[in-house]
Amino acid sequence: MMNAVQIQRLSATEALAAMREGALSSRDLVSACLARIAERDGDVKAWLALNSNALAEAARLDAVPLDKRRRLHGLPIGVKDVFDTADLPTTHNSPLYQGFRPAADAAVVDFLRAEGAIVLGKTDTTEFAAAGRDAATGNPHDLTRTSGGSSAGSAAAVADFHVPLALATQTGGSTIRPGSFCGVYAMKPSFGRVSREGVKIYALSFDTVGWYGRSVADLALMAGVLGLNEPLEPEATATGQLRIAITSGPYRDKLAPESLKALSLAAERLSSAGHLVTRLELPEDSKALDAQHRVILHREGQAAFRNLAARHGGELHDDFHHRVENRDGSSLADLARAYDAMALSRIAFDEIAADFDAVVAPSAPGFAPVGRRPGDPLFNASWTLLGVPCINVPVALERDSLPIGVTLIAQRFADSHLLAHAARIAPILKSHGKPEA
Repeated sequence: MMNAVQIQRLSATEALAAMREGALSSRDLVSACLARIAERDGDVKAWLALNSNALAEAARLDAVPLDKRRRLHGLPIGVKDVFDTADLPTTHNSPLYQGFRPAADAAVVDFLRAEGAIVLGKTDTTEFAAAGRDAATGNPHDLTRTSGGSSAGSAAAVADFHVPLALATQTGGSTIRPGSFCGVYAMKPSFGRVSREGVKIYALSFDTVGWYGRSVADLALMAGVLGLNEPLEPEATATGQLRIAITSGPYRDKLAPESLKALSLAAERLSSAGHLVTRLELPEDSKALDAQHRVILHREGQAAFRNLAARHGGELHDDFHHRVENRDGSSLADLARAYDAMALSRIAFDEIAADFDAVVAPSAPGFAPVGRRPGDPLFNASWTLLGVPCINVPVALERDSLPIGVTLIAQRFADSHLLAHAARIAPILKSHGKPEA
């Protein structure tokens, strides 16, 4: 029999396999997760609410016959507190929504429950997954530092062994960057492939449901459940030499030494493993993508928060009044040009990415900074604008290093291809340095 510490450190796929084999019950798994939360969350502060019925749900699921069990049977998950949950408050980490209880679950939450998952609780987030109030969550590797934003609690909960899987969102860099800061695997799928019904809207052109796990297999598990196993084109078996492009993007001068080192190590290790590694310089007009993202983000945010500004006035954080009042001063002509540029850039990048099995880029400017700010989205926003699938993979540096990751990217809708290649790439990038706890 496994002890609590061993259970807490299981990946989602490992836990599901153990439950199928009868070596682990859902109740034991949920109990171990709750024990870890009780031990650690007073310091980490990943959770805003916990499910008081989780153990009873686990016991009920343990009684289900093996042939009636669904794909996530008995697996506890964390849910970022911008997803509606009928049985738990959905506060958006906003003082305006304390105690708010939606009438129904968000579509993704409903679907995961239908597949047998147990919502263990709601994780902390930057206010409305946008701006305003920061999450209180600390980085499990150094509590003086941020776990990133806006999906702070979800990333920290997986990293600190509270739960094996957690839901996130990304509008700029809110899934990938916390994954890098916390040293966990993270996936932002292709834009539009996962329902956003029942998730707080910030920018309709960018908002994307994402998730965290402890392995690429965990990411693929969730992707398969959510219907992302459909290939863009007939898939070849994921063997043989991979064609990999390494890029620092157009903002190399903004990268800290640790991110440059992670990129360099990724290139060296992949090349040594026999893969074809190419340095990729993105087109000159790629430098404009971040500014275009910001114009669309703030203008769509203007629409998303206009009602709250009118209803709550000064009680709403000034960051949201900034959007509503268009303090950036962008014009509607600027917005039209940004939309047009986004459409053309998506076509252009898909043509570039089609020549490679994966493009590797920085996941963050560097290590998690001290404090609780979400971090700079500069190295994520362009990929979000392009609508492409992104996977954060940790890169091993020195044994005492803070976590750092790189982003694996593919053309739009090549999610299943990217996951298959990530499964081969991830062990190579973690082949040196600090062992897992």
